Amino acid sequence: MTFLETVLLAAIAGLTIFLGLPVGRLRNLSTRAQALLTTGAAGVILFLIWDILTQAVEPIEGALEAAMNGSAPTADFVVDVLAFGTSLAIGLLSLVWFAGQIRRRRTEGVTAHDIALGTALGLGLHNFSEGLAIGQSAATGATAFALILVVGFALHNATEGFGIAAPLTTGPRPTWTFLAILGLIGGGPTFVGGVVGYTFVSPFLSIVFLGLAAGSLIYVFNEMMATSRKFAQPVAANVALLIGLLLAFATDFFLVAVGA
Repeated sequence: MTFLETVLLAAIAGLTIFLGLPVGRLRNLSTRAQALLTTGAAGVILFLIWDILTQAVEPIEGALEAAMNGSAPTADFVVDVLAFGTSLAIGLLSLVWFAGQIRRRRTEGVTAHDIALGTALGLGLHNFSEGLAIGQSAATGATAFALILVVGFALHNATEGFGIAAPLTTGPRPTWTFLAILGLIGGGPTFVGGVVGYTFVSPFLSIVFLGLAAGSLIYVFNEMMATSRKFAQPVAANVALLIGLLLAFATDFFLVAVGA
């Protein structure tokens, strides 16, 4: 697969995130409907946190096994662990700090627009690592696998767009320009990752970006659940959370079934 083909496919995988963004412009929704959308999106985010952490820990465990059997130096494992822990902390605590600054400067505190931006940022970091996987597979000649990854990530990104936009149904209606910016932040890094991944292979870089993404999304999940509790719809909200989580797992199971 050529560099141009790889870049084009990575861009397609990232652009599908735009499919779920129009949800953010829905208005005149009941309190129950707003709670369902917000916690349904939180269920998708919860799955992504699990998925990202699993992807980040896998190469670290591989480095540990290699160190234990003597096929690789222990330093590789130590560096990977430090990179993961540091990036996870930065991803989480930087958003906590930023939100604290916002709350001190604004009477309304963190808004739905802020949560959407935080979600898009976290997903963008995650999607950069997905782009790396596409680029690396194409560069090493695994064309069929690269195509499967594109299809799989495109499906994932479509659900991620909903996760970004759902909280926006509770605030002022977002403009199409703002939604486009969210799409570029969340989906654009897939394209960038494809370019970088085709150029060189870096498991360490992937661990760092996955850690940053996981930390960011942990913060976003907490904010989404805090917003959901304001609707005072605990039963409906938790049912929606479960549905969002199960639907995200169903998408993942489909990808495993087709070999992604």
